[in-house]
Amino acid sequence: MTQRPVLIAGGGIGGLAAAIGLARAGIPVLVLEKARQLGEIGAGIQLGPNAFHAFDYLGVGETARKMAVYVDSLRLMDALTAEEICRIPLGEAFRTRMGNPYAVVHRGELHGVFLKACEAHPLVELRTSSAVASYAQDGETATAILESGERVTGRALIGADGLWSPIRAQLAGDGAPRVSGHTTYRSVIPVEEMPEELRWNAATLWAGPKCHIVHYPLSGWKLFNLVVTYHNHAAEPAAGKPVSHDEVRRGFEHVAPMARQIIEKGQDWKLWVLCDREPVANWVDGRVALLGDAAHPMLQYMAQGACMAMEDAVALAHEMEAAGGDVAAALPAYNARRALRTARVQLQSRAVGEHVYHPAGAHAELRNAIMRAKSPEDWYDTLDWLYGSTGLEGAVSQEMRGRRAG
Repeated sequence: MTQRPVLIAGGGIGGLAAAIGLARAGIPVLVLEKARQLGEIGAGIQLGPNAFHAFDYLGVGETARKMAVYVDSLRLMDALTAEEICRIPLGEAFRTRMGNPYAVVHRGELHGVFLKACEAHPLVELRTSSAVASYAQDGETATAILESGERVTGRALIGADGLWSPIRAQLAGDGAPRVSGHTTYRSVIPVEEMPEELRWNAATLWAGPKCHIVHYPLSGWKLFNLVVTYHNHAAEPAAGKPVSHDEVRRGFEHVAPMARQIIEKGQDWKLWVLCDREPVANWVDGRVALLGDAAHPMLQYMAQGACMAMEDAVALAHEMEAAGGDVAAALPAYNARRALRTARVQLQSRAVGEHVYHPAGAHAELRNAIMRAKSPEDWYDTLDWLYGSTGLEGAVSQEMRGRRAG
């Protein structure tokens, strides 16, 4: 590389999306990933239309569309009565309104889309076993200081290193993440193991008192993704820890048998204790900036974590290109473009968990009444700010929305 690259700490979905976005803008990139191999743990994730806006901007729209499963609706079920509360259709009217479809994918497959794009681009270099511990800068460059003691210098450093980001710790100094007390258990099962009466082509949420169940098809209808969550007042963070079936069952003894049977089908359950952070307005320190979960970790209740990271990547690439690679101009502009939108998603994710996913008694009855009263068009109006946006404003946003509408 003849010019200093932008360094990206973290080779997850957000880091690789940022890398390919910057490379497509003609900016060389060096990704520093702490793991020995690039990959993603976890199972399914949901992709709103705003994710597809980002795919198109980042040049991977066609590939991403091929591996996605397109669900027909978002279904909300009452976990106590097994009755449908509401259904949001995701067909032609939704796609036309939002400019793109809604889909579900396997996290590893989505990561692979960006990994292949980065491997194929001459301006992207990928390094594994390179954990970034801290940073230094001198006004002209930013230096990633690795756990090994090695120093790697570039024109800027982007911290895409997740919830426990050392770069955020140095930049924001706001301590440990907030532990929600909600524990999520994840499993993936073959489609033939899913009860036949529940093999719906939908992203389905069973909402109950202090608990919920989510399921949807994955990987060309070969698998079903199962995600179940309950409030067990977990006090310590955990990620990917194997757990017994009995532990998973414990939080769902009060729900309807139709919903509870899903848990019986789960295999090899693993748990995550959900964490987020309070929004912060500033993600930039000179030539260093944050992206994705390092900048705005959020609870899962709006299914937007990966989508927001990809929007960040779009905005970062756009601002760097618009500034002609001038880091001092681009990073504050990127921060300003993204901070309030992501803060809204962080805070509304908490609120959705409280008022939609987990209420009981009169609170739940009020939820049911309000949500049943909405027509599909009402729902589209409610969701347009989220799904209809590219994360960029003005003419660029409209142009992106016009690229693909199906």
